[in-house]
Amino acid sequence: MSDFSWTLTGTVAITFLLAGIVKGVTGMGLPTLAMGLLGTIMPPVAAASLLVVPSFVTNIWQLFAGPSFAPILRRLWLMMIAILIGTLAGSRLLASDNVKWTTAGLGAALIVYAVYTLLARQLSIPAAAERWASPVVGLLTGLVTGGTGVFVVPAVPYIQALGLGRDDLIQALGLSFTVSTIALAAGLASNGAFQIERIALSSLAVAPALLGMWLGQLLRQRISPETFRRWFLVFLILLGLELLVRPFVG
Repeated sequence: MSDFSWTLTGTVAITFLLAGIVKGVTGMGLPTLAMGLLGTIMPPVAAASLLVVPSFVTNIWQLFAGPSFAPILRRLWLMMIAILIGTLAGSRLLASDNVKWTTAGLGAALIVYAVYTLLARQLSIPAAAERWASPVVGLLTGLVTGGTGVFVVPAVPYIQALGLGRDDLIQALGLSFTVSTIALAAGLASNGAFQIERIALSSLAVAPALLGMWLGQLLRQRISPETFRRWFLVFLILLGLELLVRPFVG
């Protein structure tokens, strides 16, 4: 199927519109949901190629919208370097032809993130532990990102445990997601798996993603973000289960 077929273009647009709505309501979830949905219709490496441009645009905006970029970067720079190293190493799996294991890994990552977020208590990381914990978490996050295209495990729970204020938390997540996006693109390119021909389609996905974020911000004023987030996580678990078992049945 051509990358510019109406069917594929419409599917990608709807996917990023929905993912943008989730990000607008909850402040995160765009790459996670987009990877999960696209992973049901194409290999994860192809989905990751489509993810790069809209993820970069939405997360770079989130990164620089806050007031504390320099202090956050000074605090998390070891984690960011480790994310880059881990992603470059892990991308060998995503770039391989083993669709069975990359699809199952994508499903497992969605399940782990959603179950943890639903059930786990909020952690608290002592400031003294950050110097060794940040690079360890960054490396693990990079390996998961490189292998599945999912940026959130374990970076999001860790950053949430640092005791940041709301604006700083959103900005720190934006930093982590932006670095992960750049590292993923570099990792795929270094393994000859970055599908340049999909850049145009990926760029077209920016508009529905931004529209979705705007709609999500409007929706946030009319519904309970926590209730929406809970059902979103339940959906991620079901989606993850489908991706996890599909390569081994039928």
